Amino acid sequence: MGRKIRGREISGWVNLDKPHGLGSTPAVAATRRLFEAKKAGHAGTLDPLASGILPVAFGEATKTVQFMQAAQKTYKVSLRWGVATQTDDGEGDITETSDHRPSAQDIVAALPNFIGDIMQTPPAFSAIRKDGVRAYALARAGETVDLAPRAVHIDAINVMDATTPEHCTLQVVCGKGVYIRSLARDLARHLGAFAHVTALRRTRVGPFDEKNAIGLEKLETLRHIVPDLAALDAHVLPLMTVLDDIPALAVSVEQASRIRQGQAISLIDLSEHRAAMADGGAATEFVAVHENMPVAICRRKDAAVHPVRVFNFPPQQVD
Repeated sequence: MGRKIRGREISGWVNLDKPHGLGSTPAVAATRRLFEAKKAGHAGTLDPLASGILPVAFGEATKTVQFMQAAQKTYKVSLRWGVATQTDDGEGDITETSDHRPSAQDIVAALPNFIGDIMQTPPAFSAIRKDGVRAYALARAGETVDLAPRAVHIDAINVMDATTPEHCTLQVVCGKGVYIRSLARDLARHLGAFAHVTALRRTRVGPFDEKNAIGLEKLETLRHIVPDLAALDAHVLPLMTVLDDIPALAVSVEQASRIRQGQAISLIDLSEHRAAMADGGAATEFVAVHENMPVAICRRKDAAVHPVRVFNFPPQQVD
């Protein structure tokens, strides 16, 4: 007889402000424990040395994690010039030094080279697998790690502070898969210098930003104040929070039932919702909604709408 999985049937998102020094997996585990959630996941790993926004999904919201992994992200990163390290941050041993310090004007002039679609080589100390082994494990064992460059997209880079020769703070807006440590390394090389990251904070992931984020310490405090978890549940955001950019398609109770059973709905059946379909333009993905509750993420193909990810909400769904 299998072990019974314990925990509450709760669905939604928590906009967690991950503290410096804690990995993403332990941060999610701590959040899940505080909320007594049966199921949890996260969108977009943050290194232990980085702090900031780590969206945590509970229950049915874990089915929408992919949308947040692909969401636009914003980082605040501080660089120290003149020193390169093994890990491209303050954790690694120093590998090279230089007396050259780029001016603020030189930094600004170099940034356009790193905006848009670029090729980026991940750091040797990263979680990318090489021959089935994590790159950081190979690097820690003293092996040379050669990772292939890959295409990434950076939307914008702005200089926030460059008033001292030794340090520089940048704001980076980017897409999925960008390594900020690699950006710092490559920017320094472009400027004929060395640099490494001294501080990194993620300030936004899609709709989640610092304004309504909550830290683990605050959650711990709330957990002890209200035994029935009501104070914590007030910080659970609806699943639909991450689906705002996907056109919504209202369906009847009968259509919702068919979709939940994995059946496609013909566009003829949805004729009364042509306006909603038109609002979607050339979009192929929609979120089917019945009485303001998401039913499924659907994909339009030929003359029908097919369910791709079906949501199954229990009666005690937090919304």
